[in-house]
Amino acid sequence: MDVVDFNTLRPALPELLLAGGAMALLMLGAFRSSEGTATLVNWLAIALLLIAGAVILAMPPGTQTTFGGSFVVDGFARFLKLLALTGSATAIILSLDYNKVRKRQKFEYAVLILLSTTGMLMLISAADLIALYLGLELMSLSLYVLAAFDRDNARATEAGLKYFVLGALSSGMLLYGASLIYGFTGTVSFVGIAKAATAPSLGLIFGIVFLFAGFCFKISAVPFHMWTPDVYEGAPTPVTAFFASAPKVAAAAMFVRATMVSFPAITAQWQQIVVFVAIASMALGSFAAIGQTNIKRLMAYSSIGHMGFALVGLAAGSAEGVQGVLIYMAIYMSMTLGAFACILAMRQGDTFVENISDLSGLARTKPGMAFFLALLLFSLAGIPPLAGFFAKFYVFLAAIQSGLYALAVIGVLTSVVGAYYYLLIVKVMYFDEPSPGFERMPFALKAVLGVSGLFNLLFIVWPAPLINAASAAAKSLF
Repeated sequence: MDVVDFNTLRPALPELLLAGGAMALLMLGAFRSSEGTATLVNWLAIALLLIAGAVILAMPPGTQTTFGGSFVVDGFARFLKLLALTGSATAIILSLDYNKVRKRQKFEYAVLILLSTTGMLMLISAADLIALYLGLELMSLSLYVLAAFDRDNARATEAGLKYFVLGALSSGMLLYGASLIYGFTGTVSFVGIAKAATAPSLGLIFGIVFLFAGFCFKISAVPFHMWTPDVYEGAPTPVTAFFASAPKVAAAAMFVRATMVSFPAITAQWQQIVVFVAIASMALGSFAAIGQTNIKRLMAYSSIGHMGFALVGLAAGSAEGVQGVLIYMAIYMSMTLGAFACILAMRQGDTFVENISDLSGLARTKPGMAFFLALLLFSLAGIPPLAGFFAKFYVFLAAIQSGLYALAVIGVLTSVVGAYYYLLIVKVMYFDEPSPGFERMPFALKAVLGVSGLFNLLFIVWPAPLINAASAAAKSLF
């Protein structure tokens, strides 16, 4: 019998830590069924995510592999894993007050987020199609349950069911694409596929199309976006905040690594697909959000548009393009989590409201919250000198450097259209007659909103750390 050398598993230590920790917290919750168990499990889960982040920061530089080369830790993986862990920890912090008010304090909530995050980290490090699928399913199965977490609510149950059915369909398409790619290249390893796929063949292109269909579903890009508005609206708001942050980062990482590492010789072929998806997502995200009255649905269409902008960087097919995607995902996550901190503060008595009209006159009733929300909306619209402007600047610059002028121009035009619905919310907050005021904002939400708002406001003062980290991470793929 072979003895496992645990030193070889060191690159996967954060994943093993989160998986083991999730099992331990599950046991703790099951055997200690007291009033404060859920709160204790929440804080222990946040601590686990922070420890996993510290382990990633302590890892030696360079590239390490384990599990026979199917799991790789490089600069790209480290950067995105830290982003995903930050998003997951913030999502738990955002849920603390909401679950208490709604009397939905269940210890399983934090455990599901930990298991989903384990899948995300696995996905970010996947270096072959099998590891990619395992990470994807571990992430997704937990997300399906989280969508329907408020099981007494018909909307949440419907959201979970829709997400599960469409997710299963997308997984089938991704698997079919993976099997075609394996059939035409004889390997599942990304590096092996790159060596075999030196010239385009019809079967291989079909495989890439189906593989990309699965990827597009996970990042909610057009034409596989149809689940996003319904799931965002129906799921409990903290769950929606989680969906909009960490899983998007992991899915973007999967899309970038699988594409850049596996198909460098046939860039011209897959580039056409990515350009189409980027244009369609930017256009739909910008135009479909205009008529929305529910702020969570508006954020869903906003996220579709933003994934389109991020894909502009991937379409460039260069190290600068990948750097643009990484900067975009980091800034997008900060903007979104800050915006959801405000949405979670929209509470009148014990009722959480979601209509944009409920924000009427917020500048007079809650001037601090209105200022920070307006700042984040301006950043989402890409208005200088806020961080959101630089996110778009780097992806458009990469597209121009790769000669994709039309894509960059369409990106700028759809960005202008998208600015309309963000500015509409600002107009409602500052110029409409006040509606009934909201309850006092909990400290956890204030902290998330403050950090997010200041990051977006002061990014122009000291952008070097994020830009240099993203540049080093992007170069590790090439």
